[in-house]
Amino acid sequence: MSANRTSRPDLTAASAAPGTAAGTATGAAAGTASGLAEFLRTRRSRLRPEDVDLPDFGGRRRVAGLRREELAQLAGVSVDYYTRLEQGRVGNPSDAVLDSVARALRLDAEEAGHLHRLARTRPTRAGGVGGAGGAGRGQARGSAAPQKVRPSMARLLDAMPDVPAVVMGRRMDILAWNSAAVALLGDYSALAPAERNIARITFLDPASRTLYDDWVACARENVAFLHLEAGRRPDDPRLAELIGELSVRSQEFRQWWAEHPVRDKTSGHKVFHHPLVGRMELVYDTLRSADDPDQALVTYTADPGSPSEDALRMLISWEADRVARPR
Repeated sequence: MSANRTSRPDLTAASAAPGTAAGTATGAAAGTASGLAEFLRTRRSRLRPEDVDLPDFGGRRRVAGLRREELAQLAGVSVDYYTRLEQGRVGNPSDAVLDSVARALRLDAEEAGHLHRLARTRPTRAGGVGGAGGAGRGQARGSAAPQKVRPSMARLLDAMPDVPAVVMGRRMDILAWNSAAVALLGDYSALAPAERNIARITFLDPASRTLYDDWVACARENVAFLHLEAGRRPDDPRLAELIGELSVRSQEFRQWWAEHPVRDKTSGHKVFHHPLVGRMELVYDTLRSADDPDQALVTYTADPGSPSEDALRMLISWEADRVARPR
């Protein structure tokens, strides 16, 4: 999103109505049995027999990657059990079995946690899906309530006027921001509250493609985090609507969503091409409160003494002058 925005697409006009393709595109988003099946199939497709020290007898393989029987052998379970697990027909798989499957698939810690959540998802009486022991239903009620920025997070934003920062809530919603973030990322107050979402802006605002040097990497990170959110919040209707809309309106989102990536939002480097100050290399960090991980403070900083630090200071100064000028 450009801070010097001249035009924006109409992000609400093409929102899909319930029951359209946007609604049907979210089966995997809700953490259903199909989501578990897609996750396991994509991870099986990444491995070859030689990757896991299994003999490959040659010939044409009808499936990409490992066969179900090969994965079952590696995990130490029967083929029938693994097939039922992949189809979401195992009522309460044990941690030991899921850990064995995760090891067989060479999953990292985030992917293994995602597997556990998907495998424990249950249909609810209301027709949604929930976690074992009713945890999913309780989470759904919390997800339905409008989220407000924590007062302590708001104070942190005010206390760092020289550091671009936003508070990210559930579904990558933007709950609050400071003036430095406006200078770097754009004025979120110009958007309707429902449109203040990092993934939505990244995929549907054309200015994002020029602001980020590696837009593809940024967009893929958003897809991976939304998959993680979908596993955590299997019956969040607003999350399903967001994924449905992005699936309908972005071919790239549809393609990358089908790959079922899973990755948390933590820290890293981003290169910006800002229309006012040009190229900046910034570090982003995602800081979560231990007692409320549903809200995260996302900050952007530059290396001390670097040209990027000078550019960022100049950009923030220009924004402060713009706000201070009489209208």
